[in-house]
Amino acid sequence: MDRVGLWVNQSKAESQSLALQLTHWFRSLGWEVLTEWDEIKAEGVTFLISLGGDGTLLEAAREASPYKIPVLGVNLGRLGFLCEIERDEVFFALKLVLEQQYSIQERLMLEAVVKRTDKSELKYTVLNDVAFHRQCTEGMVTLQANISGEPSVSYPADGLIVATPTGSTAYSLSAGGPIISPDVQAILLTPLSAHSLSARPMVVSEKESIEILLARGKECQITFDGREDLVIRPGETVLIRTSPLKALLIRLGKRSFPRVVREKLRDRWHE
Repeated sequence: MDRVGLWVNQSKAESQSLALQLTHWFRSLGWEVLTEWDEIKAEGVTFLISLGGDGTLLEAAREASPYKIPVLGVNLGRLGFLCEIERDEVFFALKLVLEQQYSIQERLMLEAVVKRTDKSELKYTVLNDVAFHRQCTEGMVTLQANISGEPSVSYPADGLIVATPTGSTAYSLSAGGPIISPDVQAILLTPLSAHSLSARPMVVSEKESIEILLARGKECQITFDGREDLVIRPGETVLIRTSPLKALLIRLGKRSFPRVVREKLRDRWHE
């Protein structure tokens, strides 16, 4: 039996309402609809539909990546850089998907390994970014980036963002980082409020490994795709490299990346 999974942002009433409509629609076509992640993992689905904004799609694509489940993002949020379709085109888009008129785009993901002074390790997978922040009670911190084992650059700043091309249109963009096409395989380093003219954004190959350590300051907070807060202190490091996993996003081929950038950033220069 054909199965589809729904990943619903439960905090949005519109997401829940649309989930009910989609459930009835798919069942009328003879499809089974799964909404519980444990069931989706156990039984498998043809594809997963994310109902929410970019944050919801990030979560869905990240969790689905080990199972190689493609995700279709429906934008019910504000910006919607990642989501493929808007609310008013859901059923038209789904007909195209069921007719197999789509492609699957692979998105680079990062693996971050936090190495503690007690030799323990914590591992995270991210689709957007790993973000380092100074603590509110602390002053400026200095974060050193060693690229493939070689000391490369120090960032005296309020923090640092290590992002994928997908994440280049998220937190990194608001910090002044460049926009990188998702077809480019690269890793981006963007400082937050740098206190040095030499501390500039840097783009490196996806083949590089990046080791971040706290060179100055008592402690530094880290988030992974905006979640899982933890703190590192001197002597502890975070090793960031390309993950073997890929996020799989369903694309209908309606909008090019330059067009998405123009629409989402409201650049009317060409109109």
